[in-house]
Amino acid sequence: MTILANILIVLTISFGAIFIMVTAIGLIRLPDVYSRSHAASKSATLGVMSILIGVFLHFWLIEDHFNPRILLGILFLFITGPVGGHVIARAAYFSGVKAWKGTVKDELKPEYERKIKEASIKEKE
Repeated sequence: MTILANILIVLTISFGAIFIMVTAIGLIRLPDVYSRSHAASKSATLGVMSILIGVFLHFWLIEDHFNPRILLGILFLFITGPVGGHVIARAAYFSGVKAWKGTVKDELKPEYERKIKEASIKEKE
């Protein structure tokens, strides 16, 4: 049982380390802030969550210590990581950061124009 537990722990931590490495490469290689925020939020969240799962499994299966705080950390990270990346990318868009020239579709443009129009109407009042 211990060998199987160690294999599972090593696999989850290795999986997390690989995703964190992919995050670092994405932050260096991707062309604009929107692509980089995607790499930073999605793959980093998955990488850190995998490492935390490996740590949780180590303490639970090897050390025989169930630690619910690690599970709460995983849950918190699962909720806040992608949401934070989305909010940062949206703030960059509304502050005027230009997308990469190879971007094909801009789905936020109608919302941006609606907000600009609302702001100009409020300003006139």
